[in-house]
Order: sequence, then C-alpha cells, then structure tokens
Amino acid sequence: MFGNLGDMSKMFESMQESAKKLQTELESKIFTVKSGGGMVEITMNGKGEAVDINIDNSLLEDKDSLQILLIGAINDANKMVEANRQNSAMGMLGGINPFGSK
Repeated sequence: MFGNLGDMSKMFESMQESAKKLQTELESKIFTVKSGGGMVEITMNGKGEAVDINIDNSLLEDKDSLQILLIGAINDANKMVEANRQNSAMGMLGGINPFGSK
C-alpha cells in the first residue's frame, strides 16, 4: 500500500539535504535595488536582510522624498528576494518525482 518505506525514507532524506543546500545558496545571494533614478540604493542578502544602503546627499534635506524612496526600494528588494526563494523552491521540487521513474 505504501510501497517501499526504505525508499521513501531515502527520498525524504534527499529532500532535506536539498532543502539545506538551497537555503545556503539563497542566503549567499545578493540583491541590489535602486530607487529614484539611483538616488537610493539598497542591497539585501537572500535572507531578506539589508546589508547596505546608499543615499544621495541631495536627499538628506528632503525627508519626505527620502522616506518614499526608501520604502519603495525596500519593498522592491523584498519582492526580489521572495521571487528568488519561490523560483529556487520550484526548481528543487521540479526534480522530484514522488511516483518513481518510468
């Protein structure tokens, strides 16, 4: 009814190893987003952590514009990180055939 449990166990172990490898790869990636024609630049790692921010000096006197551009850049960078996670996860799952090979 459940097939060979040993084979299923090996498949799950392989999936866990693949997931760990994928997580390590995701964490090592770097994403950079520019906002306001390059006046604000944010760099995030694959975990979604900001690792660098560059702000054009002209924005330092315009708090409202700075806030708007920062919010936009952070949101765009987060979308890039999430899209990368989803694409990587789908790629990993694409190689798995739970019904065995023919």
